Amino acid sequence: MPFATGYLSRSARHRAKDEDPSQASAPAGGRRAEAARRDLLDRIADFVVRHDLAVTAPNMATLCGALSGANPELAGALVRREAAGEPIDQRWLDTLARLDPDGHSRIAAFETLGDKLEQTLLRFAQTTRAAQTETSDHRGAIGEQIAALAGPEGLAQVIDLSRAMIARIEQIEAAMARSEAEVAALRQSLAMARIEADVDHLTGLPNRRAFERKLAAAALEAREAGAPLSLAFCDVDHFKGINDRHGHDAGDRVLCALAAHFSEQAGSAAFVARHGGEEFVLLFPGLGKDAAKGRLDAIRRAIAARALMNRDTGQPFGKVTFSAGVAEVTEDADTRSALARADAALYRAKQQGRNRVELG
Repeated sequence: MPFATGYLSRSARHRAKDEDPSQASAPAGGRRAEAARRDLLDRIADFVVRHDLAVTAPNMATLCGALSGANPELAGALVRREAAGEPIDQRWLDTLARLDPDGHSRIAAFETLGDKLEQTLLRFAQTTRAAQTETSDHRGAIGEQIAALAGPEGLAQVIDLSRAMIARIEQIEAAMARSEAEVAALRQSLAMARIEADVDHLTGLPNRRAFERKLAAAALEAREAGAPLSLAFCDVDHFKGINDRHGHDAGDRVLCALAAHFSEQAGSAAFVARHGGEEFVLLFPGLGKDAAKGRLDAIRRAIAARALMNRDTGQPFGKVTFSAGVAEVTEDADTRSALARADAALYRAKQQGRNRVELG
């Protein structure tokens, strides 16, 4: 049964059963608003339990947008998934979150904030340098006046005052110089923070945030040039088993080894990122989906042929493989549809036995 009707009737039964008679005198509008909130919470809770999903802030935000109807695109994706009888697991829910345009808006907002901060710091530095120049000019003019007035008697107080003014200007100049150095340090820190925010610290690859920005830029460039662009989702097969048998540290080393292999073999034009967990994502500028599939198949065979060893125990990891789904971004005008098609192809690769690449 699609969630839109099933969860609504279930929640209505809960409300009828648990309704508090003491609230009968409350205003009708207030009771309806409270009932609507309870209904939404019930549907979210039912959905999480039914599909064994983690109770996390990103999951709650995605499900709230879908089940409340605030985001029709998310709601439609959930309905289609349930109607098709396909599983709704954490990996697919993460993919669904990528369909949320608000996620792109948050990334854009972060970038805008950083740009504004950098522009503000730049303007402050320019103002500081202008003030330094101005005070230097004033100091020179006062110095010339003091030299002219030093001879005649009765001007000692004026000269002392002028010298005090010069001393004060020198203090201001020193303070401005320190401020300019602080601005330069802040700008460097901002640049470093932006780099840090784009890096997956386990593998050293770009992270999901960096991939989202790269995808938007690469899609725009490809469409303007009339060139193909393909993307691929790659998921390590049976990775939980590796962690369970050898420990998470060993599992992390496997991910690092795969990350290095993807980077070396994907090609100089390709963009490789860790999308999260045991999932990697690759962009292939200039390649259609068939060519990208061929490139990825070669990488898959090479990785499957390697003998990886647990250096702590000397025990082999066994055959480490991955499954992948490939889609061509430039096949249609909606970049996000390529994400959904690649993810669906990855799901088929898993269903059809793993260690394979499917086209979406």
